[in-house]
Amino acid sequence: MALAVSDQLIHKAAWLYYTHGLRQDEVARRLDISRASVAMYLRKARETGIVNISISTQLFSQDVLARELEDAFGLTGVWVVPQPAEVAALAASVFLGLVRRGDRVGVAWGRTVYAMADEMAFADLQDVAVVQLCGNLGAPYSYRPDQCTTEIARRLNAKGLNFYAPLVLTSEGLAEQLRREPVIGEQLASVEACSLALFSVGTVDQESHIVTCGALSPAEMEALRGEGAAGVVAGQVIDGGGRLLDCGYNRRVISADLGSIRGIPRRMVVVQEDSKLKPLQAALAGGFCSHLVVTSAMARRLLGEHRGATP
Repeated sequence: MALAVSDQLIHKAAWLYYTHGLRQDEVARRLDISRASVAMYLRKARETGIVNISISTQLFSQDVLARELEDAFGLTGVWVVPQPAEVAALAASVFLGLVRRGDRVGVAWGRTVYAMADEMAFADLQDVAVVQLCGNLGAPYSYRPDQCTTEIARRLNAKGLNFYAPLVLTSEGLAEQLRREPVIGEQLASVEACSLALFSVGTVDQESHIVTCGALSPAEMEALRGEGAAGVVAGQVIDGGGRLLDCGYNRRVISADLGSIRGIPRRMVVVQEDSKLKPLQAALAGGFCSHLVVTSAMARRLLGEHRGATP
């Protein structure tokens, strides 16, 4: 089992103080807590044996992986679970811990995001708004963008702001015209006001959501891979460096500007499937993630490839 979310600050404070050699005031600034809290957490770490490396490695190996991922990719918070089936439940708990009163929360779509919503405890955050980040799908999936946004808003007892526009238009000209519509333009521009984002990353193979929903054919997706496509964020195709791929498909998409998503202070990415290594690497390279929930297998693969690529 991973450490409880409420206990993770103890582990992070101990990691920064004992492993990285930061002073207590530096740890306090890094974690945005008081110096007195740091001293208390370090005392608890000593009392529970977390600072004993032999015990820590044995009992909290998942959290050691999490700290190493934070260091490697400059992330604010990482949570690691042993099995894919545990991802949605932990991610739901982490997400609730990240939501603050008055937040505007941007939500993209996907099977994992909807599974999270289904696991999420009910809260009463009436001053929170949950905003759909991209246009909708015509196919009757339970994890459509509007369904994900609505269910998360319901769990939070928050205001849900759905995006009543298609994800993909038939032509670039039509998509450009729709973006200029005042209602659509206002909603796209409002993403910059979000303080928290929640999404997963999509693959660029035949199992990709944008293939199975009919937005692209398998042959068209294969052609995009030949042009450098590596993953999907909020319905848009990115390359291996996390940049928006210059292609006709992206110009037909109605979705939040990737720069706006990247500018949201807290960006939580949840990945359940082992097949999403390359898309996740692309999202990390593009700066789309500040908080991450993954399996231990994915964590080890990320670290292994990162260390192999780092001189």
